[in-house]
Amino acid sequence: MNTIVKQVLETKGHQVWSITSNKTVYDALEMMAAKETGSLLVVDDGKLVGILSERDYARKVVLKGFSSLKIMVRDIMTTKVPYVTPENTVEECMALMTESHCRHLPVIEDEQLIGVVSIGDLVKATISQQKFHIHQLENYITGDFTS
Repeated sequence: MNTIVKQVLETKGHQVWSITSNKTVYDALEMMAAKETGSLLVVDDGKLVGILSERDYARKVVLKGFSSLKIMVRDIMTTKVPYVTPENTVEECMALMTESHCRHLPVIEDEQLIGVVSIGDLVKATISQQKFHIHQLENYITGDFTS
């Protein structure tokens, strides 16, 4: 059985850290530090419009010599945001992350943002699934069907 995003969200929760596009990059960095996250979804009027990551900041602000106090989130956010649905599998998410070179995927259901999964969430789900399979195989081999 393949683990799906819905199951990952049931375990980790549906918490989403977001910011609006009209905030400064400095505001976004403060929020990222406070929430201990590497990215924020950018949401305007309830709609996902982008994602801002530490990578965006490093490449589009720091390396270009700009000030995070003057640059707006909308000026550096990534607007082509890959996303998944609750029915996507962990494997599909990992493939999409690899293809898109990203570490976070928003989860959209009925055009509504309902969560976000990170590469860490997916690795944790994969390890959990593997442990379950190993336990089942050990029980099969030893003939212990009680657990």
